[in-house]
Amino acid sequence: MGRKNQRLFIAADLPAPVRAALGAEQARIKSVLAGSGSSLKWVKPEHAHLTLVFIGNVDDARVPAVIDAVAADVGLSAFEATLEGAGVFPPRGAPRVLWIGIGSGAPALIELQTVMAARVEALGLPIEDRAFHPHLTIARWRESRPADRSQALGAAPNGVVARARIDGATLYQSRLSPSGPAYTALARANLTA
Repeated sequence: MGRKNQRLFIAADLPAPVRAALGAEQARIKSVLAGSGSSLKWVKPEHAHLTLVFIGNVDDARVPAVIDAVAADVGLSAFEATLEGAGVFPPRGAPRVLWIGIGSGAPALIELQTVMAARVEALGLPIEDRAFHPHLTIARWRESRPADRSQALGAAPNGVVARARIDGATLYQSRLSPSGPAYTALARANLTA
Protein backbone atom coordinates (compact mmCIF):
# COMPACT_ATOMS: atom_id res chain seq x y z
CA MET A 1 0.00 0.00 0.00
CA GLY A 2 1.43 3.40 -1.02
CA ARG A 3 1.96 6.41 1.16
CA LYS A 4 -0.95 8.76 1.58
CA ASN A 5 -0.72 12.48 1.01
CA GLN A 6 -2.84 15.48 1.85
CA ARG A 7 -2.97 18.55 -0.41
CA LEU A 8 -2.51 21.59 1.84
CA PHE A 9 -2.54 25.37 1.60
CA ILE A 10 -2.69 28.36 3.96
CA ALA A 11 -5.16 31.17 3.31
CA ALA A 12 -6.70 34.27 4.81
CA ASP A 13 -10.45 33.74 5.12
CA LEU A 14 -13.09 36.10 3.80
CA PRO A 15 -16.20 36.99 5.84
CA ALA A 16 -19.67 36.25 4.43
CA PRO A 17 -20.45 39.85 3.34
CA VAL A 18 -17.23 39.88 1.29
CA ARG A 19 -18.17 36.58 -0.36
CA ALA A 20 -21.60 38.02 -1.20
CA ALA A 21 -20.01 41.13 -2.76
CA LEU A 22 -17.66 38.87 -4.70
CA GLY A 23 -20.59 36.82 -6.04
CA ALA A 24 -22.35 40.00 -7.15
CA GLU A 25 -19.20 41.20 -8.91
CA GLN A 26 -18.78 37.85 -10.65
CA ALA A 27 -22.40 38.05 -11.87
CA ARG A 28 -21.77 41.56 -13.18
CA ILE A 29 -18.62 40.49 -15.06
CA LYS A 30 -20.43 37.43 -16.48
CA SER A 31 -23.21 39.65 -17.85
CA VAL A 32 -20.69 42.03 -19.44
CA LEU A 33 -18.85 39.10 -21.05
CA ALA A 34 -22.03 37.31 -22.19
CA GLY A 35 -21.73 36.43 -25.86
CA SER A 36 -17.95 37.00 -25.95
CA GLY A 37 -17.29 33.28 -26.33
CA SER A 38 -15.10 33.34 -23.19
CA SER A 39 -14.85 29.95 -21.44
CA LEU A 40 -14.46 31.07 -17.84
CA LYS A 41 -15.07 28.66 -14.95
CA TRP A 42 -16.03 30.79 -11.96
CA VAL A 43 -14.77 30.17 -8.42
CA LYS A 44 -17.78 29.67 -6.14
CA PRO A 45 -17.89 32.60 -3.69
CA GLU A 46 -18.07 30.16 -0.76
CA HIS A 47 -14.74 28.69 -1.91
CA ALA A 48 -13.01 32.06 -2.33
CA HIS A 49 -9.98 32.71 -0.14
CA LEU A 50 -6.76 34.69 -0.25
CA THR A 51 -4.09 32.02 -0.69
CA LEU A 52 -0.97 32.85 1.30
CA VAL A 53 1.07 29.66 0.88
CA PHE A 54 0.35 26.73 -1.43
CA ILE A 55 2.10 23.78 0.21
CA GLY A 56 0.89 21.00 -2.08
CA ASN A 57 0.98 17.29 -1.30
CA VAL A 58 2.30 16.45 2.16
CA ASP A 59 2.81 12.91 3.46
CA ASP A 60 0.21 12.07 6.13
CA ALA A 61 2.99 11.46 8.68
CA ARG A 62 4.17 15.09 8.33
CA VAL A 63 0.74 16.76 8.54
CA PRO A 64 0.65 17.00 12.38
CA ALA A 65 3.90 19.03 12.32
CA VAL A 66 2.39 21.39 9.73
CA ILE A 67 -0.75 21.77 11.87
CA ASP A 68 1.38 22.60 14.95
CA ALA A 69 3.51 25.11 13.01
CA VAL A 70 0.52 26.91 11.50
CA ALA A 71 -1.62 26.91 14.66
CA ALA A 72 0.69 29.21 16.65
CA ASP A 73 -0.61 32.77 16.99
CA VAL A 74 1.07 35.47 14.91
CA GLY A 75 2.27 38.65 16.60
CA LEU A 76 0.83 40.94 13.93
CA SER A 77 -2.20 43.21 14.14
CA ALA A 78 -5.47 42.40 12.41
CA PHE A 79 -6.00 44.67 9.40
CA GLU A 80 -8.46 45.65 6.70
CA ALA A 81 -7.76 44.74 3.08
CA THR A 82 -9.65 46.17 0.12
CA LEU A 83 -10.46 43.95 -2.84
CA GLU A 84 -10.07 46.17 -5.86
CA GLY A 85 -8.80 46.26 -9.39
CA ALA A 86 -8.30 43.18 -11.52
CA GLY A 87 -5.75 41.35 -13.57
CA VAL A 88 -4.95 38.11 -15.32
CA PHE A 89 -2.19 35.51 -15.11
CA PRO A 90 0.04 35.01 -16.98
CA PRO A 91 0.89 38.61 -17.86
CA ARG A 92 1.30 37.84 -21.59
CA GLY A 93 -0.33 35.53 -24.11
CA ALA A 94 -3.54 33.63 -23.50
CA PRO A 95 -4.76 34.23 -19.93
CA ARG A 96 -5.49 31.36 -17.53
CA VAL A 97 -6.63 33.11 -14.33
CA LEU A 98 -8.81 36.20 -13.71
CA TRP A 99 -8.26 37.81 -10.32
CA ILE A 100 -9.24 40.75 -8.14
CA GLY A 101 -6.32 42.55 -6.53
CA ILE A 102 -5.66 43.79 -3.03
CA GLY A 103 -5.36 47.55 -2.53
CA SER A 104 -5.00 48.81 1.02
CA GLY A 105 -3.81 46.04 3.30
CA ALA A 106 -1.48 44.51 0.69
CA PRO A 107 1.71 45.21 2.72
CA ALA A 108 0.17 43.61 5.84
CA LEU A 109 -0.99 40.61 3.78
CA ILE A 110 2.54 40.22 2.38
CA GLU A 111 3.92 40.35 5.94
CA LEU A 112 1.48 37.63 7.05
CA GLN A 113 2.42 35.53 4.01
CA THR A 114 6.13 35.89 4.87
CA VAL A 115 5.53 34.62 8.42
CA MET A 116 3.44 31.65 7.26
CA ALA A 117 5.87 30.73 4.46
CA ALA A 118 8.77 30.76 6.94
CA ARG A 119 6.88 28.35 9.22
CA VAL A 120 6.39 25.90 6.34
CA GLU A 121 9.98 26.22 5.11
CA ALA A 122 11.29 25.61 8.66
CA LEU A 123 9.71 22.15 8.40
CA GLY A 124 11.77 21.44 5.28
CA LEU A 125 8.74 21.55 2.99
CA PRO A 126 9.30 23.25 -0.36
CA ILE A 127 7.01 26.09 -1.37
CA GLU A 128 6.59 28.02 -4.61
CA ASP A 129 9.73 29.97 -5.45
CA ARG A 130 8.15 33.12 -6.83
CA ALA A 131 7.24 36.49 -5.41
CA PHE A 132 3.92 36.57 -3.56
CA HIS A 133 1.34 38.68 -5.42
CA PRO A 134 -1.71 39.20 -3.18
CA HIS A 135 -4.84 38.45 -5.20
CA LEU A 136 -8.17 36.64 -5.11
CA THR A 137 -8.77 34.23 -7.99
CA ILE A 138 -12.35 34.66 -9.23
CA ALA A 139 -12.29 32.56 -12.43
CA ARG A 140 -10.12 30.31 -14.59
CA TRP A 141 -10.28 29.85 -18.33
CA ARG A 142 -10.97 26.33 -19.62
CA GLU A 143 -9.60 27.48 -22.97
CA SER A 144 -8.40 30.97 -23.73
CA ARG A 145 -7.00 33.14 -26.46
CA PRO A 146 -5.00 36.38 -26.16
CA ALA A 147 -8.13 38.48 -26.97
CA ASP A 148 -9.77 37.17 -23.76
CA ARG A 149 -7.33 39.33 -21.77
CA SER A 150 -8.65 42.69 -22.98
CA GLN A 151 -12.29 41.54 -22.84
CA ALA A 152 -11.94 40.34 -19.23
CA LEU A 153 -10.02 43.40 -18.08
CA GLY A 154 -12.56 45.64 -19.82
CA ALA A 155 -15.32 43.96 -17.79
CA ALA A 156 -13.33 43.94 -14.55
CA PRO A 157 -14.15 46.13 -11.56
CA ASN A 158 -13.02 49.74 -11.24
CA GLY A 159 -12.62 50.61 -7.59
CA VAL A 160 -13.30 48.74 -4.38
CA VAL A 161 -15.41 45.56 -4.59
CA ALA A 162 -15.30 44.81 -0.84
CA ARG A 163 -13.37 45.40 2.37
CA ALA A 164 -12.28 42.41 4.43
CA ARG A 165 -10.98 42.32 8.00
CA ILE A 166 -8.07 39.87 8.11
CA ASP A 167 -7.50 38.52 11.62
CA GLY A 168 -5.74 35.22 10.97
CA ALA A 169 -4.65 32.51 8.59
CA THR A 170 -6.09 29.01 8.17
CA LEU A 171 -4.42 25.77 7.09
CA TYR A 172 -6.70 23.89 4.71
CA GLN A 173 -6.75 20.43 3.26
CA SER A 174 -8.04 20.48 -0.31
CA ARG A 175 -9.74 17.52 -1.95
CA LEU A 176 -10.27 17.84 -5.69
CA SER A 177 -13.19 16.13 -7.39
CA PRO A 178 -15.18 16.48 -10.63
CA SER A 179 -17.80 18.49 -8.72
CA GLY A 180 -15.16 20.97 -7.53
CA PRO A 181 -12.83 21.34 -4.56
CA ALA A 182 -13.77 20.61 -0.95
CA TYR A 183 -11.82 22.39 1.78
CA THR A 184 -11.36 21.25 5.37
CA ALA A 185 -9.85 23.63 7.95
CA LEU A 186 -7.08 21.90 9.93
CA ALA A 187 -5.58 24.76 11.97
CA ARG A 188 -5.85 28.51 12.46
CA ALA A 189 -3.28 31.14 13.41
CA ASN A 190 -4.83 34.23 14.98
CA LEU A 191 -3.29 37.69 14.63
CA THR A 192 -2.75 38.80 18.21
CA ALA A 193 -0.74 42.07 18.28
